[in-house]
Amino acid sequence: MIYLLFMGFLVSFLGQLPLGNMSFTATQVCIQEGVAPAWKFAAGVAIVEMIYLRFALTGMNWVVQHRMLFIILGWLTVVLFLVLGVMAFISAGRQRADKKTFLLKNKLDRFVLGLTMSALNPLQIPFWFLWTSTLIQTKVLPVAATPFNIFTIGAGTGTLTGLAVYIHGGNWLVSKMKTTNQTLNKVMGVIFVITALIQLYRMLYKPWI
Repeated sequence: MIYLLFMGFLVSFLGQLPLGNMSFTATQVCIQEGVAPAWKFAAGVAIVEMIYLRFALTGMNWVVQHRMLFIILGWLTVVLFLVLGVMAFISAGRQRADKKTFLLKNKLDRFVLGLTMSALNPLQIPFWFLWTSTLIQTKVLPVAATPFNIFTIGAGTGTLTGLAVYIHGGNWLVSKMKTTNQTLNKVMGVIFVITALIQLYRMLYKPWI
């Protein structure tokens, strides 16, 4: 059980380390609103990721039968990320240095923001399908409810730990570099556009990988 917990933690933690939408947003929340809201955001992200993972472990047959639904969701993600990227660049051009980045210009609870952004990010679905199928085929992950639950808990902990690196390390780095919110908006725009292009490539050439 400890081994499965560690494996879930390791896969999820390493998956969070590359700079992405969730990790950069966690850094922004910490910089502009404080550590507590950033952790609320991270908790929302982790909960949805655990739900997606548990679904991937037990619902593979259903997903295969409803493949078109997830392909449609993948194309919607391309459009959504492109729109968010353009909005970030527009906001950077109009923004004064002391104002919040466009994604945080709302009164939405940061836990709910984390839930929403994570739920609208289907990129994690093929990620977990790939890893869970590999671990099951290599007999590392037994096909039973208890090992699945332990692995999912480990993955949730890994997600929180990976986001913690960006919450605390990112906050320290941005403070040292004295980066303005305008620059943060531009960086966010670049990240969203790159993510959209990656998703577009997947939808065109590897829609189910």
